[in-house]
Amino acid sequence: MRRYPRSFIILTALGALCALPGAISLAGFGGLIHPVLDDPMAGLAFIVSAVALFGSGAFPLVIEKLKENEGA
Repeated sequence: MRRYPRSFIILTALGALCALPGAISLAGFGGLIHPVLDDPMAGLAFIVSAVALFGSGAFPLVIEKLKENEGA
């Protein structure tokens, strides 16, 4: 069983949590959650933040993979 770095799991989960309200806001239903999310630009900010979190989570995964290959 492959072990994923804890930071990868945490950052990816935060990215998913950030993408959810962003997608809802961009779909036009953000006002149902919070009045601030009624603006589509708020949804775009959430989506950009989610992409940044996914990218940040990829770094520990790549470093772990490189460490595995180095030891082989």
